[in-house]
Amino acid sequence: MKLKERITTEDIDGKSFKIRLVESKSPKKSAFTHYLHNSKNGVSQFYKNDAVKYVKEILFLKNQDVEVTDKVAEEALQHYLFNFKNDAPFPEPKKPKFKFIDLFAGIGGFRLALQNLGGKCVFTSEWDKYSKLTYEANFGEVPFGDITKEETKSYIPNDFDVLCAGFPCQAFSIAGKRGGFEDTRGTLFYDVAEIIKRKRPKAIFLENVKGLRSHDKGRTLTTILNVLRNDLGYFVPEPEIVNAKNYGVPQNRERIFIVGFKKELGITDFKYPKPTDKTKVLEDILETGEVSVKYYLSDTYINTLRAHRARHESKGNGFGYEIIPNDGTANAVVCGGMGRERNL
Repeated sequence: MKLKERITTEDIDGKSFKIRLVESKSPKKSAFTHYLHNSKNGVSQFYKNDAVKYVKEILFLKNQDVEVTDKVAEEALQHYLFNFKNDAPFPEPKKPKFKFIDLFAGIGGFRLALQNLGGKCVFTSEWDKYSKLTYEANFGEVPFGDITKEETKSYIPNDFDVLCAGFPCQAFSIAGKRGGFEDTRGTLFYDVAEIIKRKRPKAIFLENVKGLRSHDKGRTLTTILNVLRNDLGYFVPEPEIVNAKNYGVPQNRERIFIVGFKKELGITDFKYPKPTDKTKVLEDILETGEVSVKYYLSDTYINTLRAHRARHESKGNGFGYEIIPNDGTANAVVCGGMGRERNL
């Protein structure tokens, strides 16, 4: 395995150590950052063993051929903890009101929203390497990897309040079956449901594309609701499709949200929030300063797009692009593929 490393020097207990900060695919780095972020709430104990192993791997005595023992690694870990400063752009609240976990975390949309409400994230998982790098830059914490692996699930602590998951839309094999828990095996929703079954959070907060409602003639959503309500025993009101443009964001982004509450809480009524602000347009959020040329499309590329569209229009095809005016609302922001053309 190729490792990227950065070397610094630290003094611990009067001894000079070289610190080799290693970037690898090992979950130990995730455990290390999760340990630092959860030192004040007791959750850190779930991550301590691997955090010590990570520190042990990256420490070596300067100019001395001395083995780094567990004791030295623990002292170094406490040194990190003592000097840990969360200078991330989006720090956690100083006095959290509740704890949550962030599955299929992306670059941290769920986390940012729940932190703003006073929540403390105690576990996060994301498999995409670029999303993980962005998440670390945003929050100072490295997500664990593939949530379908038992090794990843084993890091999830107990006693958190809310499970958040923006899982992908997948069909279930439910032909001739009741559309229950076992019928979702092999999909990522199954892993979400399994974690809910094991950990029993007070609330669940799920998000998906609006097409989930009609996916597989509605059977996919029916199965999900059946699993949450009947197999797992949560009060789940009818899901709703919410559009970001109705809540102060100049982006036409429709997503379906599913919320649920542990039946023992006695919650029997829930209302989705009503639109708060439909007035925001692109001009309200665009940067006013000079923007780097790298964010612009060249005249040559624009002319290529125009010619491409004209050719398709002459054949009766629908290829095109849309230039959103400053007083307009953006399309849902996408990346890769035709992302540039959809968001001019």
